[in-house]
Amino acid sequence: MTSFDDITDQLAGQSIELPSWAFGNSGTRFKVFSTPGTPRTVEEKIADAAAVHRFTGLAPSVALHIPWDKVDDYAALAQFAQDQGVALGTVNSNTFQDEDYKFGSLTHLDPAVRSKAIDHHLECLEIMNATGSRDLKIWLADGTNYAGQQDMRGRQDRLSDSLQKIYSQLGPEQRIVLEYKFFEPAFYHTDVPDWGTAYAQVAALGEQAAVCLDTGHHAPGTNIEFIVMQLLRLGKLGSFDFNSRNYADDDLIVGAADPFQLFRIMTEVVRGGGLKPSSGVAFMLDQCHNIEEKIPGQIRSVLNVQEMTARALLVDQAALTAAQEAGDVLGAHQVLMDAFYTDVRPDLAAWRETCGLPGDPMAAFAASGYQQEINDERVGGTQASWGS
Repeated sequence: MTSFDDITDQLAGQSIELPSWAFGNSGTRFKVFSTPGTPRTVEEKIADAAAVHRFTGLAPSVALHIPWDKVDDYAALAQFAQDQGVALGTVNSNTFQDEDYKFGSLTHLDPAVRSKAIDHHLECLEIMNATGSRDLKIWLADGTNYAGQQDMRGRQDRLSDSLQKIYSQLGPEQRIVLEYKFFEPAFYHTDVPDWGTAYAQVAALGEQAAVCLDTGHHAPGTNIEFIVMQLLRLGKLGSFDFNSRNYADDDLIVGAADPFQLFRIMTEVVRGGGLKPSSGVAFMLDQCHNIEEKIPGQIRSVLNVQEMTARALLVDQAALTAAQEAGDVLGAHQVLMDAFYTDVRPDLAAWRETCGLPGDPMAAFAASGYQQEINDERVGGTQASWGS
């Protein structure tokens, strides 16, 4: 039997990267709501992310989105982050908002548009050089809306060629992580719709390319933990974008819609060695807080991941293997359910306090006065929002 004391070393090594854009205003195609205390600059986004880390000890890095987070001096931005107690992490490219990308970016028929998209990614690599970031994350809106609109095979060939040009400029410690999404904004076909397509593209690139798995980017009923297992087995799971979905890409707080799914995913991560630093797997959030407060939303998110990681680590692996080998269907299932139903929150609270952290980070943040402080200070100027 595994006890909570047996898993604290693994929990202590856990880190979850926060997205800078989660602290800006976001919404739907109907409305983006403004909220008090919303950052006006990337520095203020980083300061809010640092607050999440101070209260949880779980979020030591912040992902940037370019051009949303463009500044003149990235080395200075990295130093600012360090002064706040965090580091700059993954750099996310953006080839979905310019007029030129109406019919694609890295897959576009026009060589000039493809060149523009490639150059944007090379700019992201320069930013990574200045910030010390390891991963360039690429998500493409590329695809078509109607049968016959374009040649799908030709688009895959152009994607491969474009990615190779970017890959050839990676530094020795840098990686491309290619994200997939089965639809939206393209509704007939998406150029990188699934893990198989992403895997095929990154496998052709080489060892410094892997797949990013966004938990909201799958068709209803998809067994996401199977994909986790397979990519770990193939050595090509580069990163997670954690969030929750009820219908499509809802970008809700991770674990909110289906906590059992998050547990199953983390169980496969544990079994596949994905928690080990040597695995190279990066754990990140990719969420929007449309109606809830943003900093508490991020705190709740990283705590949800921590809680389900703890439960996954408590799975009695020996008992599970014995039941599986004996063909004990219900016995094997019960081993998982016993771990899932274990309430780890009291143990986590007590353990956090031994680490110098608040036992209840949500309550500690609420009592800190930080939210009221930024509400008062951040008056005037333009609030950051999705697409800013």
